[in-house]
Amino acid sequence: MKQLLNMMNNGCFPLIVSLPCNKPELARCAWENGADVVKVHINVKHHASSTLYGSYKEEQANMEQILIDAKGPLGIVPGAGVSDVEGDLDLVLSAGFDFISLYGHHAPVHMPDSMVNKMIAPDYTWQDWEIALLEEAGADILEASVMHPDSYGQPLSMREMITYRHLSEICALPMVIPTQRFIRPDQVSALRQNGAGAIMIGAVVTGKEEASVAAAVKAFRNAIDKMRAGEKQ
Repeated sequence: MKQLLNMMNNGCFPLIVSLPCNKPELARCAWENGADVVKVHINVKHHASSTLYGSYKEEQANMEQILIDAKGPLGIVPGAGVSDVEGDLDLVLSAGFDFISLYGHHAPVHMPDSMVNKMIAPDYTWQDWEIALLEEAGADILEASVMHPDSYGQPLSMREMITYRHLSEICALPMVIPTQRFIRPDQVSALRQNGAGAIMIGAVVTGKEEASVAAAVKAFRNAIDKMRAGEKQ
């Protein structure tokens, strides 16, 4: 377990695909087109995709199939509130996921000390001192979900790059950058240079259909492979 953290610590710059809905066919599409890691959701309405995800029991059939088909680490967002997370946490921990992904203000006070990674995100309201204390609070990975929801889908600018660089400097944890903004494959190297240890592509860039997911994953896979080949020269 803890494969995602190991990948990031080894400098692999994994490509994480956050599914727009919990369909096994979309998960298979992501794996087949080059995803290193896939993430699913429960107990939440996803802002970027407008998808409403049910409880673990409501999503269980799809979850079990996605786990069977997985070709690498699989993560899960277990909810958008402390009570929902606590209600399904035991089921999530026993299912075989590699990591839990949560906003810090949705995470219970006592997160499990287990073989499951904890990828914790601040949002745009958090102060620097809060982000700096994530590691001490028990987080393993920083998810830089710090863009205001009203700006989702806008082009990436210099200001966001400065923000990501700043986050990498105030928090010692390896950092995943999600595509809250419309990040392009040709911007992967710039993210790497500004502190990113992985990119997580979601509905803003993948869309919701199998064809668009396939095209986006393939494009980012090619960009990451090209970047890493250049780094080895």
